[in-house]
Amino acid sequence: QEQLVESGGGLVQAGDSLRLSCAGSGSTFGKYAMAWFRQGPGKEREYVASINWNGAIKYYGDPMEGRFTISRDNAKNTMYLQMNNLTAEDTAVYYCGRDRAGWGTGGSGARWDYWGQGTQVTVSS
Repeated sequence: QEQLVESGGGLVQAGDSLRLSCAGSGSTFGKYAMAWFRQGPGKEREYVASINWNGAIKYYGDPMEGRFTISRDNAKNTMYLQMNNLTAEDTAVYYCGRDRAGWGTGGSGARWDYWGQGTQVTVSS
């Protein structure tokens, strides 16, 4: 079973940028759509962005559009989330997830079944 490990979180100031990574351990990483979710203090888990199996199709949650960029490098079994112009509202634990079925678009039909342990992002205002 594939394991997902997030990294790249930290403490930054408002307006700064961060790039998160999600590394997959299995040989099938490139077959699956992937996604980023986040959960802020006292909040429910929130969808951030998703990407299809080959990186050609990308989706974003409304608050992230224009500030965040999702990407992947299947040769490295890694997905990324570039976050720019961060605000205190972006403070959360960020999780990567994998679609249950292969070759998906990462859109509304995706079922995110596999999760990493999360990486903390804290933005000070």
